[in-house]
Amino acid sequence: MARSFGAVVIGTPDPAGTAAFYRELLGWLTVEGDDPDFIRLRDPGRERPGLSFQRESGFIAPTWPPQPGAQQLQAHLDVLVDDLDAEVARALALGACRDDHQPAEGVVIMRDPWGGVFCLFLDGY
Repeated sequence: MARSFGAVVIGTPDPAGTAAFYRELLGWLTVEGDDPDFIRLRDPGRERPGLSFQRESGFIAPTWPPQPGAQQLQAHLDVLVDDLDAEVARALALGACRDDHQPAEGVVIMRDPWGGVFCLFLDGY
């Protein structure tokens, strides 16, 4: 049986808004569907793997860095960029914020408008 990686699904209180943010950040396309609680994006050059956003009405943004007893980070996206300063500025303009905790050079930890964590990083980091 053939197997391949199909998608990452991210929980959010606002699938449409979160998908719109990442669509702009990544330059990806929305895959048409009729379920407002589940929205999928894809790279313009290929169908899979994709990135999907699923409504979680009880969503609690993760704590970063981890703290005992707080909502833990389950996953985050790493976005490879060629100009870190320019892409941080672009993400900020799209509504992201720079996280207070920045543990390494060449990587900037960001939060999307709903508190989800993603990292912008340069190749080699």
